[in-house]
Amino acid sequence: MLTLDTLAAKAASGEIDTVVVAVTDHIGRLIGKRFDVDFFLSEVASHGTHGCDYLLTVDMEMTPIPGYKFANWELGYGDFHMVVDLTTLRIASWLDRSALVLCDVEVERGEHHELAAVAPRSILRRQLQCAAETGFTAMAASELEYYLYEDSYRAAAQKGYANLDPAAWYLEDYHILQGTREEKFTAAARQHLAASGIPVENSKGEFGLGQHEINVRYAEALAMADRHTIYKQALKEIAEQLGVSVTFMAKPHSGQAGSSSHIHFSLWQNGRNAFAGDKILGPVKGSDEFRWFLGGWMAHTRELMPFYAPTINSYKRYEDGSWAPTRIAWSYDNRTAGFRVVGKGSSLRIECRIPGADCNPYLAYAAALASGLDGIQNKIEPPEIFAGDVYAAQHLPRVPYTLGEAVDGFANSTFAKQAFGVDVVEHYAHHWRTEQKQYDMFVTDWERKRYFERI
Repeated sequence: MLTLDTLAAKAASGEIDTVVVAVTDHIGRLIGKRFDVDFFLSEVASHGTHGCDYLLTVDMEMTPIPGYKFANWELGYGDFHMVVDLTTLRIASWLDRSALVLCDVEVERGEHHELAAVAPRSILRRQLQCAAETGFTAMAASELEYYLYEDSYRAAAQKGYANLDPAAWYLEDYHILQGTREEKFTAAARQHLAASGIPVENSKGEFGLGQHEINVRYAEALAMADRHTIYKQALKEIAEQLGVSVTFMAKPHSGQAGSSSHIHFSLWQNGRNAFAGDKILGPVKGSDEFRWFLGGWMAHTRELMPFYAPTINSYKRYEDGSWAPTRIAWSYDNRTAGFRVVGKGSSLRIECRIPGADCNPYLAYAAALASGLDGIQNKIEPPEIFAGDVYAAQHLPRVPYTLGEAVDGFANSTFAKQAFGVDVVEHYAHHWRTEQKQYDMFVTDWERKRYFERI
């Protein structure tokens, strides 16, 4: 991590000449500008910079989509203000002589600026403020999985992302030999993350061909969402440099494991884990706050589902027996449950296994926190603990089957509108419905293979 003084010293010595200044769009991508380090130090660090507000209205192809209130052609697509958060300033060791800093998005309101309500980082900040007002600090961690391929990104695109060469040719879950074959990439990723202010715990093979995971140290929720975002950006750029590719799609291949972003969450108060306690809940000893947070998180899962699973592809991950949860249940140390409670005492935490690797962490964390805080406020009790194979429990509530189903639940959710604001719900519902509409009009390879001759 860098201070302005250490950045200035590294600039003077020639170690750093560029600063990447970025925000996260609603899809979860980093967007922004590269600045000469001297200009950053003299101007941007104190005054920020600007970006076109259409960036929070684009689809995956960067096409500005009509129908948003936040920005549109009628309003002329003006600027938003990118306000530097100096606590995120760090060396980007995987880039040549570069530093990186993340920003909050602000908009003008008369003579004043305020956080843009629909910006992902703003949405999480609002929930963190709600937690702070009740005396809590939120701690979180993401377990991000990805698939690694021998093809470069350009080669993968030229192949139409079909028939790619995975980095492994058999399942590598915990497998050291196969993991060794991938160390050219994985070791570089671990080392660059650690050298860029993101403490790494470990890496391991996962259940798909070429599927891997790098785990980073937990942190306060905003800092962890930043780590999550930078992790994805770093791995993609390291892959580009090495002539390979990674994907964070939730389900890149039929018949193989999906890639998740398991979220670990706990609340802390006065320097201790507020989930720890003596109340008995099945095999778990925890506090009332733990029980109610779990109850609220589970109660609001379906109506906030697009924050955990934001793409068409997300919902193809939810297959019984696939390591991805399909039903909303909780258990202690049971990987078939959507909510897996782990740890005890000061390490007690809730692991939600529902989010995919395609989630935007700011939105997923905000959904978790809003739900859990509502649980505490309204003393929402969780259902009975489930023991056994959750996949076989057909009576339990299931996660939505499609993005369209999930968005309808979100758009009609009274709780979502209360927690995030009507403007946020309308903005993101419009984004996801646009994605659904584009998919519905697209003719897929599956359709041609199925219907071309035999229909």
